[in-house]
Amino acid sequence: MSTDGAEAVLLRRDGPVTELVLNRPDHLNAIDDELADGLLRGLDLVGGDESCRCLVITGSGRGFCSGQALGSSDGGDALPQEVAALVRRRYVPLVTKIRELPLPVVAAVNGVAAGAGFSLALAADLRVASEAAWFSCAFSGIGLVPDSGASFFLPRYVGLAKAIEMALTARRVGAVEAATLGLVSQVYPAETFSHDYSSFAHHLAQGPTRAFALTKRALSESTDNSLSQQLELEAVLQQEASETDDFHEGLSAFREKRPPQFVGH
Repeated sequence: MSTDGAEAVLLRRDGPVTELVLNRPDHLNAIDDELADGLLRGLDLVGGDESCRCLVITGSGRGFCSGQALGSSDGGDALPQEVAALVRRRYVPLVTKIRELPLPVVAAVNGVAAGAGFSLALAADLRVASEAAWFSCAFSGIGLVPDSGASFFLPRYVGLAKAIEMALTARRVGAVEAATLGLVSQVYPAETFSHDYSSFAHHLAQGPTRAFALTKRALSESTDNSLSQQLELEAVLQQEASETDDFHEGLSAFREKRPPQFVGH
């Protein structure tokens, strides 16, 4: 990983918040082998860093991520004949690692998020957007189907009917509409975007990180569980949460009528 602008993915640390910055601005951060490998390495580093309590994924330049590099203007190579192998090798690990991180993951969408870049944003726990951002489930525009988790996440966030409409039309969805649909949590002015998403991330980083991880697990597994299974999972996870330092701090703070000072474990 690099912090000097020389690599396709930059890693920046600011106390308990780590940023992974997609860094192919001349190509709207289209995903080629170098960027995908750098992002995977960055996710591994974050996953092994107990001091990190929130991860932000964002893009350099005008774009968040325009999707798979397809060649010519985005500087990529032509798609291989075995596209399924590419999806399995590149995108399945990326989405899986993002979803399995035991801390909040924020996609700070500063510009275009299209195709696999749209999927990358959907894989995060939360999305915040610049007013200049827009989203597109762009796969049908080149005769492909949504991949990299888009067909899983999108209907869960916006409902099946809206997901079908977005996938079939591949239309651009601006930041304000995305907020109305529930795709993004906050929309910030473009000129203050980096400051605003950093403040949002630092607020999350001051929370009970272990409880956040357990909450992510509970909500993720709820889509496949029966009510009785989910009630049992809640009991198990609540027991684990009640044994953390942060629970005891939260309880003390509540009794003492003061803000809690969580430490993340």
